[in-house]
Amino acid sequence: MALTKEDIINAVADMSVMEVVELIEAMEEKFGVSAAAAVMAGPAAGGEAAAEEQTEFDLVLTSAGDKKVNVIKVVREITGLGLKEAKGAVDGAPATIKEAMSKEDAEAAKAKLEEAGAGVELK
Repeated sequence: MALTKEDIINAVADMSVMEVVELIEAMEEKFGVSAAAAVMAGPAAGGEAAAEEQTEFDLVLTSAGDKKVNVIKVVREITGLGLKEAKGAVDGAPATIKEAMSKEDAEAAKAKLEEAGAGVELK
């Protein structure tokens, strides 16, 4: 019996954040692709959308730095994740911490994470 896209989406919706991260890593390994590269290729295919000013930003943790505990605390504050999920996200760096943020919110979150000692990018 073949799974439909809806079956897969429902299964992913029932997963924890860490399970989704592990699933993405397994898919990247199996198919030899990078989710980050696919995300970067998406806007380039849009043409006109790339010409407009970006209004939504993704907060990407590039490294945890030396003070990982402080970074985990800030990630929890920004995302509302539990301790286990926040630790998993920090340990899994580089990782997207939060998507589709306004420029102001993204800049504020980036400043907090950098103050805690993390490496951060806005995409």
